[in-house]
Formats: sequence, structure tokens, C-alpha cells
Amino acid sequence: MCHVLVIEDEPLVAEIICDFLTCEGASSFDVAESEAEAVRMADARLPTLITSDVRIKNGRGPHAVEAIRATHGELPTIFITALADECVPCDHAVAILTKPFSYADLATAFSRAWAVSPNP
Repeated sequence: MCHVLVIEDEPLVAEIICDFLTCEGASSFDVAESEAEAVRMADARLPTLITSDVRIKNGRGPHAVEAIRATHGELPTIFITALADECVPCDHAVAILTKPFSYADLATAFSRAWAVSPNP
């Protein structure tokens, strides 16, 4: 079972990510549109891994990921963004994918992230 927290404020992009990752074996999702919502969702249900945009409503994806990691430890993260140069702090990322991203790139990053997840 693989639960994914998708931090993305564009509903269509979030839906595409969820659809792609379902095909790769993810079994459930939470979708957060803001930094605070992402932290609340991770506290309520610990994700196996996280995908995150950089700029989101009311915050930044990397800051949400850092807050989640501070509470729950290392969780594999894939950043999916049009602004890869703004992905800070992102040194712990399994991958940084640039929008528009391909199914193959996301599938490869997901496989790597799931393989290193501390809670598969």
C-alpha cells in the first residue's frame, strides 16, 4: 500500500499526478493546495511519499515538506515544478521534475521514491 501526499494547487495537474501514480501502484492520495493543509494532511495520515510543486497557494511546497520532515522524519519527495531553480530547500529530493513532465519521468522517480520509503 502506497499513500501519496500531492502538494499541488492546480486541480488538473494534481489529477494527472494521481492518475499516473495510480498506474504505478499508488493506492491512495491526499491532495493539498496550501502549505498548512499539506502539514495537516501529513499529520492525519502519514504518506509513503510526497510530490510537491514549489509555488502553491498560501505558501511554498518545499517549506511544507520541511515542516512535515521535521515532525515525521525523512520522507521521499518528488518536486514537480515549472520553477526548478526556485526549489529551495530541495537537496533531499529523490527527483526534481520540470513541468510539463512526462509519464516516464514521473514513473521512474516514483519507483526510486517508493524503494527508499521508510514506511512502504
